Amino acid sequence: MSPDQPRPVTAFGPDFPFPFDDWISHPAGLGRIPADRLGTEVAVVGAGIAGLVAAYELMRLGLRPVVYEPSHLGGRLRSQPFEGADGIVAELGGMRFPISSTAFHHYVDLLGLRTEPFPNPLTPASGSTVIDLHGRTYYGTGLADLPPFFTEVADAWAAALEERTGFAAIQEAIRARDAVTLKRLWDELVPQWDDRTFYDFVSTSTPFAELSFAHREAFGQVGFGTGGWDSDFPNSMLEILRVVTTACDDDQVLVVGGVEQVPQGLWRRAPDGIAHWPAGTSLSSLHGGGTRPGVARIHRVDAGSGSASGSAAPGAIRITDVYGGVRDFPAVLATCQGWLLSTQIETDESLFSQELWMAIDRTRYMQSTKTFVMVDRPFWRDTDPATGRDVMSMTLTDRLTRSTYLFDNGPDRPGVICLSYSWMSDSLKMLPYPVEKRVELALRALREIYPGVDIAGHVIGDPITVTWESDPHSLGAFKGALPGHYRYNRRMYCQFMQDDLPAAERGIFLAGDDVSWTPAWAEGAVQTALNAVWGIMHHLGGACHADNPGPGDRFAELAPLALPD
Repeated sequence: MSPDQPRPVTAFGPDFPFPFDDWISHPAGLGRIPADRLGTEVAVVGAGIAGLVAAYELMRLGLRPVVYEPSHLGGRLRSQPFEGADGIVAELGGMRFPISSTAFHHYVDLLGLRTEPFPNPLTPASGSTVIDLHGRTYYGTGLADLPPFFTEVADAWAAALEERTGFAAIQEAIRARDAVTLKRLWDELVPQWDDRTFYDFVSTSTPFAELSFAHREAFGQVGFGTGGWDSDFPNSMLEILRVVTTACDDDQVLVVGGVEQVPQGLWRRAPDGIAHWPAGTSLSSLHGGGTRPGVARIHRVDAGSGSASGSAAPGAIRITDVYGGVRDFPAVLATCQGWLLSTQIETDESLFSQELWMAIDRTRYMQSTKTFVMVDRPFWRDTDPATGRDVMSMTLTDRLTRSTYLFDNGPDRPGVICLSYSWMSDSLKMLPYPVEKRVELALRALREIYPGVDIAGHVIGDPITVTWESDPHSLGAFKGALPGHYRYNRRMYCQFMQDDLPAAERGIFLAGDDVSWTPAWAEGAVQTALNAVWGIMHHLGGACHADNPGPGDRFAELAPLALPD
């Protein structure tokens, strides 16, 4: 970066302003494990991005991660190939990744993966956008092409953020990596906005109050950045402020060939400078090519209790897999969705405090459905001779489809259409139906917007769909904190700091999207994984290099604000 360029906004805080990107890229490395602990097995429950980042870094430290996964390596970074097409995928989970997600992009770059701008509405990557509201359609390549009404909505949102949060000052502190100023500004907002919804913020702000209900309605349907916001309207405003202050809703990219290459790449990559293990060691080689099966039970065992891996050491935590295999570990990292610890995995209550169980069980997940088709070519690039416009565009609508995205893989390759990406109640409308019915419903809605375009005539291959709330290993797409959930989030996020916990609650760690402050963004899952790496290293007697202190070393200085109970 040129000295004349301003520093970018990154996912630095705001709740815990620790520079994770600097920590993982520092030449001193993350730390060292005592010699007598090298090769120690550590259980990692879940092979999503959090589990595999943690496993990869624990392996680099000289530990032996044992990864358990009941379903799909990659978790909700799932790129499903279309049958018969080379490299043409449907991104069923995460699909757009802000450039501000610098810890996540550290691993994307490490693997040498290529990214391209994501075709979000009203961005050059989408080419053109159609907004369809109340039966009227508006076409544009940017905001300036739309009627002034939409500019009024965008301006009101920007003004509301500045009026009620001091948005510019927060982003400047993030740019400068000024943790002191950022904490002061953010900690003032936490008690103000934890208990209030996103809709409350919008509807009671002066800029929106001076406009009509129609403006608020359009903001919910269309939004700006990634699209409509109304599915998030019931959420705590803090959840939204974290997204916008860290630029998660801006300047997003996709991973060419599918984002699942990131977890798959970490599974197979042999890192340089690995401790203890011989050169060429990878997570895959340590596991003989495949993860352990899913976990059925997690409990603490008494010293001397027998197991498949020998007598249990004092304080060991026993993992029983779904086929009855038993192994004991001095440390366990659970990266699965928290609800699974209550429903799918028999987890001893004594491993967590009742306050932490309350936080886990009160986690609220957002529902989400996507439906994709492959088409013979990117026909939407054709020009309508009557209008001079693209025959089809990235589409935001109040109809059943809500958001439709177009993925161009090149003029001589099949394209992909995400016919419908919907959340919450709109996702539930699709829940009972098979993929063929979902495609039919989406095409029917799009025919109302593009009556002269034969979308179905371009479809090839079999469609692909997902509803995350019906996936037994997910139970939802991502967390959406409700008003009053800040304390719950803090309990889960800070659980990696265990020195003050009772002995019965030490040695088991939490990480993942639903533990993070920024759910729905892979960056949050990565950051919680790195917290857990520090916690496990510390638990086993290791420490960071003095020149590269980790998140736990700076916790007292940077800890998220504690609200009174």
